[in-house]
Order: sequence, then structure tokens, then C-alpha cells
Amino acid sequence: MSNAELQHVKEGTDQGFMADVVEASMTQPVIVDFWAPWCGPCRTLGPIIEKVVESKKGAVKLVKINTEEHQAYAGQLGVRSIPAVYAFDKGRPVDGFLGALPESQVRAFVEKLLSGTDDAQMIAEALSQAEAAIQQGDIALAAEIYAAVLQQEPENIAAIAGLARCHLANGDKEAAEATLAMVPETKKNDSAIKGVRMAIEMMADAPPPSELDAALSAVMAAPGDHEKRFELAEQYAALGKYQDAADHLLIILSAKLDWEGGKAKDKLLKIFEAAGPTEPVTIEGRRRLSSLMFA
Repeated sequence: MSNAELQHVKEGTDQGFMADVVEASMTQPVIVDFWAPWCGPCRTLGPIIEKVVESKKGAVKLVKINTEEHQAYAGQLGVRSIPAVYAFDKGRPVDGFLGALPESQVRAFVEKLLSGTDDAQMIAEALSQAEAAIQQGDIALAAEIYAAVLQQEPENIAAIAGLARCHLANGDKEAAEATLAMVPETKKNDSAIKGVRMAIEMMADAPPPSELDAALSAVMAAPGDHEKRFELAEQYAALGKYQDAADHLLIILSAKLDWEGGKAKDKLLKIFEAAGPTEPVTIEGRRRLSSLMFA
């Protein structure tokens, strides 16, 4: 399974450990895999644990920490050999194992972790249903699901961000901002929340239809003018048309990767943040950007 296909696996850091593991485990179990590139058993275990976690469709998340680059929390947890796997729930480590286990044992480990978290699993399934509804264009259904989740867990970050995005999809910026007011102070820097704020920030520059038509005509008349194409991409992004915006920015980047000191790349990354990590524009866009950067 490629990195682009992993929706519930994240590369972790010492700086992000509190948010990605400790705080995140307050709402759902989080598994931490301490590994290193030179470790053979780590390469064996990695794909197995990723597969098992992904099969749970969000009921549990996996954070992978490269101990060659991030050693602080591995040291605090007493990691002496790798791979070392720890499960966190409600902010504390509750289980773990060492070494590369076969898939059956890894699956049993995850099942045991989830056995006492039926409510969390139901909420995770509801969030998956809401995400599927958005992908199918049913914003109203997604909003209903997110609202129902928030009745059970008023501080569920995924539901807050999802409901705010539903409001944005309906053009209701004020309702989106009011929804974000529900975010606890300790979670205001969550990536999902920052993504919605980025989308709201972009909306502030939304042009009238006449300006968008003029910008599109200018690009069609001068397809090699990167500045005009960048302005068109900005207008698309402000209107929430992230795929159109990304397509035009990638045209610029395919011609000149470091155009204007990386201005197109920076804008593209902001679009990925605003759209969200699981959106097709982000997944495919990151793949296309990587192919340009490492060609």
C-alpha cells in the first residue's frame, strides 16, 4: 500500500507527539510504531501494521516515528530495541509489543485495543460515513452525521472540522467560523482545524464571476504567462475550486519548479491544507508534485 493510499497512518515527530498521540488518543486509540530505516524487522512489521490499521477505517490511528530522527519520546518510554509498538488510549500507554509479529498477532493486538472502545468505533464509522457522503456530493447528509457525532462528543475535532467544511461548501462562511468556535483551546492547532481556517482565509479573496472569466480568458490568450496563470489559480482557490487551482499551479511547476522563488509550490501546499489530506486533489496533487520534484 503506497503512502498516498494511507488515510489513518501518519509520520510522527517528537514535536508533534503530544498532539498526534497523547491528545489524539483522548478521542480514539492511537498506536505508535518506533522504527528506523536500517532495521530489517521494522520493514517487515511496517506494512503489516499499516494494513491492519487501515482495515479498521479510522477506529484506530497509527503514528510512525523514525528513531534515527526523533529519539525523545522513545527514550521516555524506555525503548531499547526496535521495532517497538505502543498503544495509547485516553492519553496514556495501555499496551505494546516488541519485534515483528505476524499479521494474525498484530490483528489480535489491535482487536484487543478496540474491544473496550465500542463507542469510539461507532463514532469512527459515523465519521467515515460522513466523509463518504461528502465524496458523493451529499453535503446535507454529511452535515447531519457530523452534528450527531458532536452531540455525543462536543470536542471531536474531525466532526467540528467536517461540519465547518460542510458550511463552507454551502457558502456559509459565518456558520463555518461559528462551528470552529467549538474547538478547545488545546486543539486549535490541529491540522484539520488549520486546514479549515486556511480555506476560510482563501475565501476572503473570492472574485466576482466577471473577474474569473477575465482571468481565464487572459490565460487562454497567453498560456505561457505564469503570472496570469497564478492569478487564475488564486481565484479558483478562493472559490473553493481546489482541483482547478491545483491543475494550473502544477502546469507552472512542470515548466519551472522554482518559479518566483517557489511561490506556486507554496500556494499548492496551502491548497492541499485547505482541501484536507484525504481529498483526491490532495492525494493526487502530492503524487504529481513529488514526481516533478524527484524527476
